[in-house]
Amino acid sequence: MSIYTSLVRPLLFRFEPETAHRFTLAALRVPGLARLLVPRKPPVADKVSLMGLTFRNRLGIAAGVDKNGDAPLAWRDLGFGFAELGTVTYHPQPGNPRPRVFRYPSERALVNRLGFPNIGAKAFASRLRRLRTRQAVYDFPIGINLGKSKVTPLPDAPSDYLGSLKILHALGDFFVINISSPNTAGLRDLAQPDDLRRLLSALQEFNRSTSDPKPLLLKISPDSEDRYLPDLVAITREFQLAGIVATNTTSQRTPENPHEAGGLSGHPLTHRALTVARIIRPLLARDQILIGVGGVMDSGHYRLRRQAGADLVQMYTGLVYLGPTAAWDILGRS
Repeated sequence: MSIYTSLVRPLLFRFEPETAHRFTLAALRVPGLARLLVPRKPPVADKVSLMGLTFRNRLGIAAGVDKNGDAPLAWRDLGFGFAELGTVTYHPQPGNPRPRVFRYPSERALVNRLGFPNIGAKAFASRLRRLRTRQAVYDFPIGINLGKSKVTPLPDAPSDYLGSLKILHALGDFFVINISSPNTAGLRDLAQPDDLRRLLSALQEFNRSTSDPKPLLLKISPDSEDRYLPDLVAITREFQLAGIVATNTTSQRTPENPHEAGGLSGHPLTHRALTVARIIRPLLARDQILIGVGGVMDSGHYRLRRQAGADLVQMYTGLVYLGPTAAWDILGRS
């Protein structure tokens, strides 16, 4: 048992989950602190080139961990190979009322109904621009997850996402289009073929018009019926997206699952997220990648996601339960 699981985690778990999360991010913003939290050994190396980017290893931080870009390079110090920041929306927004995050330690699970709280694309860009100005990072790609502002009507979603992409385009190494959170009303309707084509057409038209087009990926829901997944993949191929992120949190429940409203993540999501990855992989074009996320709680889960064809793997809830040595725990034993 590690110091984190025996001492630090019980202390953090005495606090409301969102308060503990904010405290952790504030601590990680202290220069050099992240290096003091991990073993004095180099990060696990598994260098790979994907989407024209170099990753020092295949395990990254999922969107939702660092919504406002508070500590992007701390994740590098903690041994990860990349980070996906956000979700970022065009308009700053507070998100849903608190409490909105709930822990279920016996199930190694979380439920959240955050609703994309974030500082907005312009403020996020200013923060990330300062980082890019201070330090060049060549082996740690930084992705940005884009969502729809709550105040924007669904028919205007393409212009809302496009506004964020234009502001942030020069600052992200890749972008993930989030149409799959269960906590923004109507967001998952954007997975309907006509709506999705309108959205991706607007984003790719701008992206290709720039001097440095960026990889765009689509983040999908675990709650999509299996029979609809081929259509989703076909549309990403039609618009030449770089790949798919599978999956977001789930709004589905079994009798054994926590019944608090919101998106369920962690171990209860493991099987479904793995199933979706297995379905998606053979449908992707040869040059598309699959990022596997959802219920990656240990090295065995990581290994299974890779065996299912995931080129990269991400974690969020697993980090809450494993702590700052998560990258070594997972990559060192996989």
